[in-house]
Amino acid sequence: MNTDQLLDAITKLPVESKEALKACLSEVNYRKGHLLLRADKVESSMYFIRRGIVRGYSNQNDNEVTFWFGTEGQAVISMKSYVENLPGYENIELLEDCDLLELKTADLKRLFEEDLHIANWGRRFAEKELIKTEERLISRQFRTALERYQDLLRNHPDLIRRVQLGYIASYLGITQVSLSRIRSEIR
Repeated sequence: MNTDQLLDAITKLPVESKEALKACLSEVNYRKGHLLLRADKVESSMYFIRRGIVRGYSNQNDNEVTFWFGTEGQAVISMKSYVENLPGYENIELLEDCDLLELKTADLKRLFEEDLHIANWGRRFAEKELIKTEERLISRQFRTALERYQDLLRNHPDLIRRVQLGYIASYLGITQVSLSRIRSEIR
């Protein structure tokens, strides 16, 4: 996915604004297993995934609980660090080798002050992230594990091929044995 596509997926920017934003982006590459963001740390960058897949998880009672997957075209950010400059609660682990675009949040906030179009782009970005979070919360609260799995198959079939079933089960809030049962029922 190219840089223009990543930025335009949030909302279109005038050419001058987009060029100013692109000037602050750096290409970075990390290997599978790398921790891109760490819990209990104030993160100073956000990332856009050009190639690869990541998972967000938190440790709970010595157990990793996966709550999010990010794939090509999506942003990786600790909203708590970004908004409040406080340590985040999530770890973001690369599940594949990844090509990313890095954006320092200090640069982005400076651009917000200088360019109304970029400020509106940032507002639209935050709104979209809020909707994604709300959808995950509602799904977790009001849908059965079977319904959540069927949604995953329908909306993100590539995850099933690219992600370990243990992480999928954790994301769905079930055991791997329960996931195996659900998968056999669907076949």
